[in-house]
Amino acid sequence: MALLELDGLTRRFGGIIAVDRVTMRVAAGEVRAVIGPNGAGKSTLFNLITGVVPVTDGSVRFDDERLTGLSPYGICQRGISRTFQITALFPEMTARENARLAAQARHARRWQPYGGGTVFGDAGRRGDAALERLGLTHVASRQAGLLSHGDQRLLEVAMALAQQPRLLLLDEPTQGLSVEETAQAVETLAGLLSDGAMTVLLVEHDMEVVFRLAHMITVLHRGAVIADGSPDEVKADHEVQQAYLGGLA
Repeated sequence: MALLELDGLTRRFGGIIAVDRVTMRVAAGEVRAVIGPNGAGKSTLFNLITGVVPVTDGSVRFDDERLTGLSPYGICQRGISRTFQITALFPEMTARENARLAAQARHARRWQPYGGGTVFGDAGRRGDAALERLGLTHVASRQAGLLSHGDQRLLEVAMALAQQPRLLLLDEPTQGLSVEETAQAVETLAGLLSDGAMTVLLVEHDMEVVFRLAHMITVLHRGAVIADGSPDEVKADHEVQQAYLGGLA
């Protein structure tokens, strides 16, 4: 059974169809990339899955539970975390504080009127563990706003990871990075995903990153799925070549 199931997922903005009857299955432990040209509907798809934008039609199911209509907070509590195209950090706080706050937001006892010290300590340990997994321990005490852009992007991944998600959505994690920063970020992400314990949905424009990290690829064009398969199958697809990949195949 798939961990994430999208059935006929559709979003209209007036007369514009941003996401057009998308159906997708993501298995537990799978790293699936969603690719397509600008305006294909990739980020809107993420916003529909996480409840940021309401669904016009169709459904989202996670671990066989219907998520359609739930708030972003409720969806996060069920085990889905994400990053954003534009880095979303607390710049005046340290990297450690950012990671701890993210972990604290999903802590099971965060609203109890007692035991705040335990919650704080548990969240701190989860945050520190996430920083270590992303290779950021050496900058844990630095203000997030003073980190390099590459470390800021990895910190956002660490914040999502600190929430201990069952499904992690990465929205263009290498956007704005230099060639050297991209190579470092990809090595870090590849190491993070190497054990197959994490289920990931990845939006990324850099096809070298996609082909390095993804097990499966879904291609969107004008909001609709035009191809779905392994990296080799997608690279060989004539419609994908014309719509997006150009001379890569």
